[in-house]
Amino acid sequence: MLRLNLSTEPRWLDLGHGVRLLVEPLTTAIMLAARSDPAIVAAAANAESDAAHTNDDLARIVAKAVARIVVKDWDGVGDDDGKPLPLTPEGIDALLELWPIFEAFQTKYIAGALILDAEKNA
Repeated sequence: MLRLNLSTEPRWLDLGHGVRLLVEPLTTAIMLAARSDPAIVAAAANAESDAAHTNDDLARIVAKAVARIVVKDWDGVGDDDGKPLPLTPEGIDALLELWPIFEAFQTKYIAGALILDAEKNA
């Protein structure tokens, strides 16, 4: 049975290590918007060339594109002195370069949508 959550309210997503993100629900509109991200467009254009990205590269590119759209706030992210950093697209990209954070975002946020898509196509 498919459990449909109709809430459009952002929710806090705990990524561990004291980091949490306030994210919008992952919708079709967001995934379609992410496809227009310049990094994804460039990766798609290079898909058949020698400079093609690996699946891991593509996962990182997609996760960053989606995160830049859906993340509305964060908590537990600071500079070298522990001073909280403001949310920026560059900050989101840097945060997702940290393996445990990337893996948690993939698992707890993006994978749910991909699993649902795979079940739909099964």
